[in-house]
Amino acid sequence: MSKTDGQRLYAIGDVHGELGKLQRLHDWISADVARHPGRPHQVIHLGDYVDRGRDSRGVLDFLVAGRDAGMPWRTLLGNHDRYLLKYITEPEWDDPRLSGRLHWLNPKLGGAATLRSYGIEVHDDHPREDAFRFESEAIAAVPDAHCKFLADCALSLHIGGYFFAHAGIRPGVALDAQVEQDLVWIRDEFLYHTRDYGAVIVHGHTPVDRVEHHGNRIAVDTGAVFGGPLSAIVLDDEDVGVLTATGAEPLSPMRGRRIRS
Repeated sequence: MSKTDGQRLYAIGDVHGELGKLQRLHDWISADVARHPGRPHQVIHLGDYVDRGRDSRGVLDFLVAGRDAGMPWRTLLGNHDRYLLKYITEPEWDDPRLSGRLHWLNPKLGGAATLRSYGIEVHDDHPREDAFRFESEAIAAVPDAHCKFLADCALSLHIGGYFFAHAGIRPGVALDAQVEQDLVWIRDEFLYHTRDYGAVIVHGHTPVDRVEHHGNRIAVDTGAVFGGPLSAIVLDDEDVGVLTATGAEPLSPMRGRRIRS
């Protein structure tokens, strides 16, 4: 049985408003698909489409247009993707995973950049106590199609021998019993676990200098919004590669563990 259910799979790491990098990566995917005529394929986006980068709105426009055009794209929910939806309905919401009650408009989270991409004049590090100030503007400026797109994003995807999630999974819990908070947020408990999960976990969320294959998981977030590239892996049966402009470069499991804090 094929490890990818007879398909060629592409998985893209965290975008964070980097529209130009996302468009270029999709150009590479289109070229790679053309090099494999007749091979079914899917493109899996691993979440975190918004925040920090300059064009979160453009990224969502691009993804919504692809969905509406019937492209074979799948989109997963990232922890940052929840903030925009939450802000429109609960502007003072804090993610329970964060300490110190960091609000979405804190520059560490990048919500102000997202609102600016919709034409809302808001500066970085807006006081948390006044967080609701821009809610009405956000309701008016953010298209319903963007809200629906984010609300419809899946939490995970299991195809053949691969399981896709934004952040990872909780060790010791069955794949079909994972909960949202772990799928979009987990870090150390997952990253330092070395045992087999029954499927290779493909994830983003924790930036690495380059795509890393750890045997039981593959890390695809290469810090696009921090000056790194936006990366995609290619999975085709037993083959694993990193996508380049000229095709997939083979990626083998690495020795040891490297985790960038």
